[in-house]
Parts: sequence; C-alpha cells; structure tokens
Amino acid sequence: MYQTLNRYSDPVIVLGDSIVEASTLSRSICGRAIVNAGLNGASTASDLGGWLAAALDGKRAAMIVVSLGVNDAMSPATQGKDEFATRYGALLDRLSSSTPRLAVLEIAPVEAQGRMTVKLRDELTQTVKNYNNILRDVAAKHGATFVALPAMPAPYTVDGVHLNANGYQAWDQAVMQAAGAVCG
Repeated sequence: MYQTLNRYSDPVIVLGDSIVEASTLSRSICGRAIVNAGLNGASTASDLGGWLAAALDGKRAAMIVVSLGVNDAMSPATQGKDEFATRYGALLDRLSSSTPRLAVLEIAPVEAQGRMTVKLRDELTQTVKNYNNILRDVAAKHGATFVALPAMPAPYTVDGVHLNANGYQAWDQAVMQAAGAVCG
C-alpha cells in the first residue's frame, strides 16, 4: 500500500479489515484514485490510524471510508460496547488529521454458512446490530458520515462472514456511494 499511496495525490482511501482487503472496488471516482487499505484481521485494536499515517507520510487523502468491526464483533468478550466506541472514536480522530472527509460503513451482517452455525449467527447478529447502533453515534460525534449497507441478497457470504459476489455487489454500492461525496 505504501507504494500505491506514493503514486497518487488526494486519493479516496478505503480502510478496514479482510472484507476491504478482498474487495474489487473501482480504481477511481471523479478522477481520484481509490486505494484499498484493507488488512486481514484488523479490528479497532489494530492501530490502523498509525499504520495509515505512516503510509501517507504527510500527504492528505480526499476522503477515508472506514469499514471495520466484524472482527471486534466476533470477540466481544475481549471488549465491551464502551471500549468499541472509544477505540473507533480514537481511530476517527486520528484519521481526521489526514482528510477533510470521513465515512463509516455499517458492519455487514453475518449469515449461517460454513462453520457459522445458526446459534453463532444469532449471537453475532445481535452484537453486529449493537455495534452498528454505536457506529451511528460515534460517526456523528466525530464528524463522519455513517453509511448504511443496502439489503444483502442471500447468500451473500462464502463462510458466514466474508462476502461473496452477491455481498460485494451491495457492499461496493455503499462504498462508492460514500466515496461519491468527493465529487462535490
């Protein structure tokens, strides 16, 4: 990613976890490059703000879209709702020094598939709903736009968490809608 960011000035950066990393977003919007800054396993505890600041090396982004939280939801025993909100807010604060526009993408729903049992899906669904409600508030408090995902056409994952082509169609639509804010 360091080399990618060096090639562009004022890009739109999509920052997040493996869902971002595996996406096949458009390469540009309104003449601005879209840079995929997804990192497998990333969570709110991952210091993505520090990682991105180092990669930007003083440059600014036109916009940063953050898509993060499913890994946090999968391990809620290690952090409560308050800690999730605090960490996400700290990330947005850190990112705000690198861009005039921030967007927070809703956490994608999970489904019973692969090793994701119905019981586990139901537990995670409640955690994801709680975290998405938190994200609405955190985004508002930190000057970011909250971006809801459109309905996901089932099946939308390959393993209960990671998106398949159907899921990415809806996810990409939401990301590109958010990124469109740079078009003026």
